[in-house]
Amino acid sequence: MFVSLTARIAAIGLIVLLALGSLAGLLADASYQASQSFQWAAHSAGIIETTEAALGDLREAESGQRGFIITRNPAYARSFAVRVTSAARTIARVVQQTDDNPLQHARAQEIALLMKERSVFLLQPLDLARHGNFPGAVAVITSGRGRELMDAISVRAKGFLDEERALQTTRQDAAVQRLHSGKRLAILGAIAVGFVVIGSFAFLIRRIRRPLETMMRAMTALGSGEQEARIDTAMGSREFTRLALGYNAMADRLEGAVADRGDSERQLQIVNAELERNSKTLQERGDVIELLGGMAHRMQAARTDDELAQIIRVFVPQVLPDISGALYAHNNSRNCLVPVASWGGITVPLDGFAPERCWALRRGQSHSVVDPGREIICAHVAEDEVYHCEPLLAGGEVIGVLYLRGRIEAENRFRMSVLTENIASALVNHRLQRSLREQTIRDPLTGLFNRRYMEEALKLEIARASRAGSPLSLVMCDIDHFKRFNDEFGHDAGDAVLQTVAAEMRSRFRDGDVVCRFGGEEFTIIAPGTTAEALAGRVEVVRQAVAELNVRHGNRTLGSTSMSFGIATWSDVMDKDGATLIQAADMALYQSKREGRNRATISMLAA
Repeated sequence: MFVSLTARIAAIGLIVLLALGSLAGLLADASYQASQSFQWAAHSAGIIETTEAALGDLREAESGQRGFIITRNPAYARSFAVRVTSAARTIARVVQQTDDNPLQHARAQEIALLMKERSVFLLQPLDLARHGNFPGAVAVITSGRGRELMDAISVRAKGFLDEERALQTTRQDAAVQRLHSGKRLAILGAIAVGFVVIGSFAFLIRRIRRPLETMMRAMTALGSGEQEARIDTAMGSREFTRLALGYNAMADRLEGAVADRGDSERQLQIVNAELERNSKTLQERGDVIELLGGMAHRMQAARTDDELAQIIRVFVPQVLPDISGALYAHNNSRNCLVPVASWGGITVPLDGFAPERCWALRRGQSHSVVDPGREIICAHVAEDEVYHCEPLLAGGEVIGVLYLRGRIEAENRFRMSVLTENIASALVNHRLQRSLREQTIRDPLTGLFNRRYMEEALKLEIARASRAGSPLSLVMCDIDHFKRFNDEFGHDAGDAVLQTVAAEMRSRFRDGDVVCRFGGEEFTIIAPGTTAEALAGRVEVVRQAVAELNVRHGNRTLGSTSMSFGIATWSDVMDKDGATLIQAADMALYQSKREGRNRATISMLAA
C-alpha cells in the first residue's frame, strides 16, 4: 500500500501523534482541574491573609491612639489615620474577594461595618487628646464600648477565618486528589503510547533492515577494493531505490576518480596545512577572548579604583606579554588624564597630563611611533621612545588612553583592539556604579548624606560602639525660623540657605563624623568615639559660625540665621537601631527651641 518509505514513516508518525494528542488532552484536562482547585485554595489563603492584615491595621491604630493618650507623645498618633484608612481599604478588599460565597460575603460585610464603627469610636478620644482634653479621652476609653466592639469584631473574624480555612483545606484536598488522578492517567497513557510506538517502529525496522543489509554488503565490498560491486535497484521502497541508484552512480565516478587520487591528496595536504594555521590562529584568539572575558567579569565586579587598577595590572600583561604600559582616564573635570594603572616596571607621573599633550586624543584614533626621528611624538612621552597610544572610546566619547611602550605587531593589534573595548566598557560601568551609589546615599540639594544612609550608618556605629565599649554621640539640629526665608524670599532662597549651612557644617565637623540631612531644614551628625560633653565644644563652634553667616541669593542679602542643637550619647539601655538615641537628641533639640533657640542642649537621659 505504501511504496514510499516516507509515507510509511508519516503514517506511523500520525498514529503516534494521535496517541500522544489523546494522552496530552486528558492530561491537560486533569491539570486544568487541579490548577482550578489550587487557585481556589490560593484564593482562600489570600482572603485569610487580607483579613488578618485589616485586623492588624486596626489594632495598630488602637495601639497608636492609646500610646498617644497615655504618654501624650504625638509621635504615637502620627500613623493613626494611615492605619485606619489601610484597615478600611483592606477589609473592603476582603468583602470584594468573597463575592463568590454569599455566606462569607455577608460575614465580611458585617465585620467591615463593625470595624468602621470601631474606627469612628477610636477617633473620638483621639480628637479629645489632640485638643488637650486627655482626661476626657481616658474616660471614653475606659467606658468599655471600645472593648465591646473589638470583642465583637474578634468573634466574627474568628468564625469568618475558621470557615475560610475549612474551605481552603477542602479545596487543597480536591487539588491533591486531581493530581493523583492525573498521575495515574499519565502512567497508564504512557504505557499505552509506548506499546503503540514500539509496535509501529518494529514494523518500520523490519521494512528498513533488509535493504540496509544489501547496501552494507555492497559498500563493504567496495571498501575492500571490489570496485565493480553494485546494488540491485529492486529495494522495496522508492527511497532505497534512489539510494541504490545513487550508490551505483557514485561507484562509477569513484572508479574514474582513483586515477586522480595523487593530485587530490596533494591538494588535501595543502588545505590541511592552511586549516592548521587558521586553527592555531583561532585557538590563540579564542584563548585571548577567554582571558579577556575573565578580565571583563572581574572589572565589572570591581567596586573601588584600587580593585580596578589591580585587575588591569594582572591581566593586561597576560593579553599583551612583554609589553609595558599604562592606562590613563579623564578626571571628573575632563581637563587632565590621570593614571589608573601601570605595568611592566614603568613609572608614570601621578599628576598625569593634559589631553592636548597626546596626539591619539587629539585625533581620536591610534597613534604609533616606530621611528622617533621620522614621526610626531606625543608631549607626554620621551623623545627617543617607540610607543603606541590607543584612545578609549565609549558611546562616541573619548574617556581615556592606553599607552604601550614598544612596537605593536599585527597579531597584537587584534588583542589590543579587543582589550581597549573591554577596558573602556569597564571604566564606563565603574563610573556609572560609583555615580549611582552617590545618588542613593547623598541628598541632591546639600551634598550631605541622606536620611537612609544616616539610619544605616547609625546602626553600624552603635554595633561598633557596643563591641568596643567606646562612646558614640548624635547631634540633631535645625535652622531657626527657616520658614521665614521661604515666605519672604521664595523657595530658591530657602535652598540657598540650606546649601550654605550644609557647607559650613561639613567644613567644621571631623572627617570621621557623618553629617546628614535628616529632612527639611533638620540635620543629623553622627560622632563616633566622643561623648556629648566633648562634642558640645565642637557644636558651639559650628553654632557660632552659622550665626555669623550672611547668606546671599542672587543680588539679594537674605540676612543672618542661627541653629538650635540637641546632643545625646548612646548607652546600653537604648535600642540597637538608634531610635531611642535619635529621640533623645530630638528632645534636647526641642528644649533648645523652647529656651529661645540659637543654643545647644545636652540630653539628660542616662548615657
